[in-house]
Amino acid sequence: MTTMDLHTLTGAYALHALADDERERFERHAADCEACAQEVRELTATAARLGLAVTTSPGPALKDQVMRRITTVRQEGPRTIPLTAPRRAGTRRVRRPARWALAAVLAAAAALGGTAAWQHERAQDAQEQARQAERRTNEVAAVLAAPDARSRTATLGDGASGTVVVSKSRDQAVFIASRMARPPSGKVYQLWFADAGSMRSAGLMDPGRTTEAVLMEGSVDGASGMGITVEPAGGSAEPTSDPVALLSFPA
Repeated sequence: MTTMDLHTLTGAYALHALADDERERFERHAADCEACAQEVRELTATAARLGLAVTTSPGPALKDQVMRRITTVRQEGPRTIPLTAPRRAGTRRVRRPARWALAAVLAAAAALGGTAAWQHERAQDAQEQARQAERRTNEVAAVLAAPDARSRTATLGDGASGTVVVSKSRDQAVFIASRMARPPSGKVYQLWFADAGSMRSAGLMDPGRTTEAVLMEGSVDGASGMGITVEPAGGSAEPTSDPVALLSFPA
C-alpha cells in the first residue's frame, strides 16, 4: 500500500471501517502526517454530529407495550411427577402427590410471587433509564443541529481528540470525545466550564467509553472555554488534578 493510498483512508478510519492490518498501517502513517491526523479529527467530529442529529427514538407506545409485557408474562412453573404408594394385592392403585412434591409447588408459588415483584421493579427502573437516555439524546441532538452551533476541535494526545460544540441560542454546549484513554480504576473524567477565572462543574463522562457525546451540565452563561480533569468516582466539587485538556469556546 503506497503513501498515496494511505492518504485516502481518513474517512474509513474515522468511521472504524478498516481491517486491523490497514488500521495499524494508517495509524503509523498518521503519526507522521499532520494533514491526515487533522482530517481524521474533523471527520470524526462531523460523523458524530451528523449521527446524533438524526437520532430517532421509538415511540412511547412501543416502549410502554414492551415494559407492560415484561411485568405480565409468567414464567413456566416446575414440573412434578406424582409418586404412587406400594400396591397391595387386590387393591386399586391410588395416585397421591408426595409431600416433597407439594412442598416444591408451594415453594415455587412463593418464588414466582417474589420474581414477579422483582421483575416489576426492574421494569420500572429500565423504563426510567430509557426515558432519561432518550431525553439526553434529544438534548444533545438539539445542540448539534442548532442553526448557530459552532465547534472547535483539539488534539488530546495519544491519538485522541475532543470537539466542543456551543449553541448560544440554547445556552448549551456538547463535548464530543474520540478515542480517549480510559481513566485509571476508580477515577472518572470530569468536565468544567472555564468561567471568569474559575472552574464550574459541567458533569462527568462515562469511564467505560472512549468515544461519546456529552451534554455539558448547566448553561454556558458567558463561559469562555472548558477543561477536563481526572477526579475520584462520583466527581469533585472543584478540580483536584491538572487539566487533561483545555479548550476555548468557538467565537
